[in-house]
Formats: sequence, C-alpha cells, structure tokens
Amino acid sequence: MTGVRGTGRILRAYATVEGAGVRLHRAFGTYEVPQFDPFLLLDDFRAQKPEEYLPGFPWHPHRGIETVTYMLEGAVEHGDSMGNAGTIGAGDVQWMTAGSGIIHQEMPKPVNGRMGGFQFWVNLPRVHKMMDPRYQEIGSSHIPTVSPRANVYVRIICGSVNGITGPVQDIMADPQFIDVTLGPDTFFTHPVKEKYTAVAYVIGGEGTFDPEEGHHVHNLDAVLFDDGSSIWVRSFEKGMRFILLSGNPIGEPVAWRGPIVMNTREELRQAFREYEDGTFVRKGS
Repeated sequence: MTGVRGTGRILRAYATVEGAGVRLHRAFGTYEVPQFDPFLLLDDFRAQKPEEYLPGFPWHPHRGIETVTYMLEGAVEHGDSMGNAGTIGAGDVQWMTAGSGIIHQEMPKPVNGRMGGFQFWVNLPRVHKMMDPRYQEIGSSHIPTVSPRANVYVRIICGSVNGITGPVQDIMADPQFIDVTLGPDTFFTHPVKEKYTAVAYVIGGEGTFDPEEGHHVHNLDAVLFDDGSSIWVRSFEKGMRFILLSGNPIGEPVAWRGPIVMNTREELRQAFREYEDGTFVRKGS
C-alpha cells in the first residue's frame, strides 16, 4: 500500500440555499478554503421536489473562476453574455471559464419529474484571472467509459484512465474529473499526481477509502485525501458510486464574495463596481 493516500478528512454535505431559492447540499465551500485548493466549492443539487430547484439561478456574474456542471438527471437551460445558449441533460457536462467576466443563468428543468446533478468551482491563478471567457458543453455520448477491471466502470470527463483521455482538456488547474461506479464488494485503485489535491464525493452506496477500513463513507460524504500517489477504494455489499476530483493547488490568497473570486479585496470591489456600472463584461467576451 505504499503511496496510497489516507483519508485526511471526511465531511458531510450540509443543506443550504442558493440562487433564487434552490435547496441543495454543499460538500465544501467558503468555510473550507484553502483546504481544497484549487477547488472552491462542490454543490449537490439532487432533489425530489420541484419546489426545491425550479427557482433556479437567474442572471448573475462570475469572474476569476471556472464553473463545472455535471448532470445525472433532468436538464439545465443555460444562457450567457457570450451568446451561448442551450440545454444540458443527463450525463452531460458544462465547463465554463469565467475569466475576466461572464454573466449567465442556469435554470433547472425536470425530465419525467426527476432532477439532479453537481456543480463545482475551480479557482484560477492570478496570471489567468482575467483571461478571455470560454465555454465548453460536452454531451454524454462524447464522454468515454472504461472498465479497468471487473465491476468497475469509470466515466472520464477530464484526465486519463487506462490511456483513454476525457473530452475536457487544456484546463489551468490540470484537473482530473471522473465518475466511478463499483459493483458489490469491489476493490479499485487509481493513480493521482503527488502534491495534487484530491477529493472524492460519494453519490450512492457505501464503502471505504481506507485500506485499514477504519472509515466508512456513504451518500453525501466528501473525502479529502492526504498526499500520495494513488487512492484505494472498496465498495460494500450495495456497491458504491463517487466522483473523484484532483488538481494542482494554486497557493495564492483568496478574496471571495458571492460569485466572484479574486486575490484581493480591492479586486473584488472593482469587479462589483464594474458589474453595477455595466462594464463588467469586457469587449469581445
């Protein structure tokens, strides 16, 4: 087990409200900065009742970050100040680099009464905070699935598994984002670059990321790993599904207010002044 990452922290996602009144669970966010660097936030908006998600996320700004939305069920309608508009559905991914500034909206739409997915934010380093915004929308059919061993299925959104690379590439934090499903009583190991932050979020079943099996995890549990070169996981009798994120820490000051993340308080004040006076979105973006 040399190089296997320990389970440094296990956090339970907590209920919160965002947007125009969307009820969701937050695995980590403002309070945990900078422990998850370069990741800032992970929200779980799986819901059973339409009133929990239909208010949506009307027009709002972002600057200095990337937002990533991954759908399991239902759909989200997107529109932004770059002229992008569309709908992402089950299995689709939206990777938006806000950079110097973008204004967008995300409005959930149930399909057969079902809705659910995740959004996480990735910080941008100072040198790229004001880069040109960009938008990537990847349909489910373009996301490869591999089976490294029996009863293990891995969807690769970003990064590589067994020589297969996901469709989201050229991202600043050199992230990996995979969706892993394990059958009952199944072992799996996966390499992660040393010194990179790694976090798993459990979305079904139960199991352990601890070779000594001292820590059991379930739906809504987030695991922040210690350093090492790989993660080890074993599912229990119900199997387990989780998403795994890893990325290169930035190690810079974080000044965060609402949807904007910069390095200093003055940069935050400038961003909100520009939003109020209509100069937030730069020419050409």
